[in-house]
Amino acid sequence: MTTLPVNIDEIFQIKSPIDFNEKALKIFHFQAENCTVYKKFLQLLGKNHEEINAIEEIPFLPIELFKTQKVITNSLEAKLVFKSSGTGNLGKSQHHVADPSLYERSFLSGFKQFYGDPKDFLIIGLLPSYQEQGDSSLVYMVEKLIERSQFSSSNFYLNNDAGLKMLLENSNEKGIPTLLIGVTYALLDFSEKYPMNLDKIIIMETGGMKGRKTEMIRSEVHAKLSKSFGIKEVHSEYGMTELLSQAYSKGNGIFHCPSWLQIGFRENTSPMYTNTSLNKGIITIIDLANLYSCSFIATQDLGKRKKNGVEILGRTDYSDIRGCSQLTL
Repeated sequence: MTTLPVNIDEIFQIKSPIDFNEKALKIFHFQAENCTVYKKFLQLLGKNHEEINAIEEIPFLPIELFKTQKVITNSLEAKLVFKSSGTGNLGKSQHHVADPSLYERSFLSGFKQFYGDPKDFLIIGLLPSYQEQGDSSLVYMVEKLIERSQFSSSNFYLNNDAGLKMLLENSNEKGIPTLLIGVTYALLDFSEKYPMNLDKIIIMETGGMKGRKTEMIRSEVHAKLSKSFGIKEVHSEYGMTELLSQAYSKGNGIFHCPSWLQIGFRENTSPMYTNTSLNKGIITIIDLANLYSCSFIATQDLGKRKKNGVEILGRTDYSDIRGCSQLTL
């Protein structure tokens, strides 16, 4: 078994930016040596990881490579393989997860940090497209949160809008702490079919129309949901197949990260590197929980630094980066 660069407990006990940077560099050097795809990527860039000593110098792996390569620590086999919805030109991303317990620890720790113990919530999943496709990291996460709920009504609701309506109305009337987490298009469809007062319910959207409806900016989605459900704020979850951690927004589309997750920005002209002087650009992500894969991901999402968090602006208009499919091992 490959020697780990940090104790796993330390990942979830980060106390400061200096602490984060120190652990990020240790994990970077570990992955540069022990993840074949990342190692080859660095070699193609002409980078010697031993000469990199600052976050700003770390090349971020293009997220598109998860569609064509198996990104995992060399000596390990995947216990789970999560797949994306496959909306890009190269097909579905695949995340080979060596240690599912690390994923569970990450999403449970993140949820507790922002919301509290999942056992105290009635948790409802409205994720039809994810359930239908299978192999979804989001469904896996929500399923585990549901398992920890003390409420027997916690469940996924697939093709049962009438039953969901009754459950939500009852929960709202009785003041039961309730979280409804749903893919955007499904929440919009449900809100149009059953507008009702849910002012005591947390409504959380996960983004995306999955080709079911015309794409809308987040503020438009939130305005529609707020009007239909009589709520002041719509919550949001920001995660992706290729990561093991999530950021959350409790309103206004402003996201916050747990201490082991960091969002940065890059320029079009410098596609692989975080620019610490930027407050807007294409998002880069450091997910230290993604220990056995790659923690340094260059996404295609646009974002903006705000005083109290990060605003996710949507996807870039670019197709999958040409050349990623040419990385052969």
